[in-house]
Amino acid sequence: MPRHNYPPAYQSWLALSLGIAFYFSGFFHRMVTAVMADQLMTDFNIGAAALGNFSSFYYYSYVAVQIPTGILADYWGPRKLLTAGALLSSFGAFIFASASSIHAANIGRLIIGASMGVAWVSVLKLSTRWFKPNQFAVVTGLALCLGILGALSAGVPLRLFINLLGWRSVIFGAGIITLIVSLAIWIFVRDDPVQKGYDSYATDITTSNQRPKVSILSDLSNVFRYKNTWILAIVPASLIGPVLTFAGLWGIPYLTTHYDLTPVKSASLISALLISCALGAPVLGALSEKTGRRKPIYFFALCISLTGWVPILFLQNIPLWLLIVLFSIVGFASSAIVIGMAFVKESVPLALAGTVSGISNMGMEMGPMILQPAIGVVLDFRWNGLLENGVRIYDLNAYHMAFGAIIGISILGTLLITFARETFCQQLHE
Repeated sequence: MPRHNYPPAYQSWLALSLGIAFYFSGFFHRMVTAVMADQLMTDFNIGAAALGNFSSFYYYSYVAVQIPTGILADYWGPRKLLTAGALLSSFGAFIFASASSIHAANIGRLIIGASMGVAWVSVLKLSTRWFKPNQFAVVTGLALCLGILGALSAGVPLRLFINLLGWRSVIFGAGIITLIVSLAIWIFVRDDPVQKGYDSYATDITTSNQRPKVSILSDLSNVFRYKNTWILAIVPASLIGPVLTFAGLWGIPYLTTHYDLTPVKSASLISALLISCALGAPVLGALSEKTGRRKPIYFFALCISLTGWVPILFLQNIPLWLLIVLFSIVGFASSAIVIGMAFVKESVPLALAGTVSGISNMGMEMGPMILQPAIGVVLDFRWNGLLENGVRIYDLNAYHMAFGAIIGISILGTLLITFARETFCQQLHE
């Protein structure tokens, strides 16, 4: 048997870690609106519907670029995409930080979302090149875990920095950091170990430049021939959509209003949701690899998530310790999206991995894209006119009606996963 010259672990992790660093910043920008909600509503003189729409401007462009990103990841490679994405993200952050109106802020948010749309697909693509195929779920689970730390940085630490420096200075600083990450990616990251003199772990094709020459439309047509593509583009939205909607926008206003918590304490409480989601990703990824199954674990996680959201959103006067437990359970179950990432990749030939990952990621991000403004519209519709320091206050009935959308999408995902075809952790070949 031929002796392979695979890259040393530090080379693999160097390539992946810089992609993760950019992905980290994406979670930061997802979460900032929750921590700054009161200040944004005051500074821009907006209500819940406009705030929800502003937050979703990130997802509008993020979702729109997913299919092109997946295709470009297959054709151009992740290095160029990550470098350009980080550069564009810093530009969007500068626009947001200097915005004098909600319209200008929306443009900055739109640019940030489009730029971040390349991050996860590129990380997945790097994982297929720089790591063994049977490490994919574990590696991407760890990548997801590290990325979610970006959401934690937009919790208590962000609120403390905002109290000290103001939200505009913090966002501007985030843009500077992302600019540095862009430069580092261009210098150190390569699409494939072959470009550094090593063997690639991708067995179907050697490098991006050797990809079979077929049309982009042909790729899209081919990838949608597989039933799992459709199912696994929708199901992740029912897991991560509620998490990003609650933790990323409406959770802190809800907790500060109805549990009489300070924004810092509310952010601390929501951290339990994000920490458990981060920790659960590598655990569930490893469990799936060990058992050789995707579908049963994914289905069980969907059921647990649905069951946990009901008391969080609809029961009153829950003790804080119990809220922490419920958040932890829901967060851990929601991390099963990492299984979905491996699941959908295995459901199509490896040559289409970037394309199908982009489609799946697009579906996943449609969860918060739809839920955040929808909840805002319902809250404004049910608003009774109460203001506090210029910020609209919504009563418990308004939140209960609005949060019904979270339960609805959770039920949909739980039903859909039953129709998926099990891959038994094996890559499809044609």
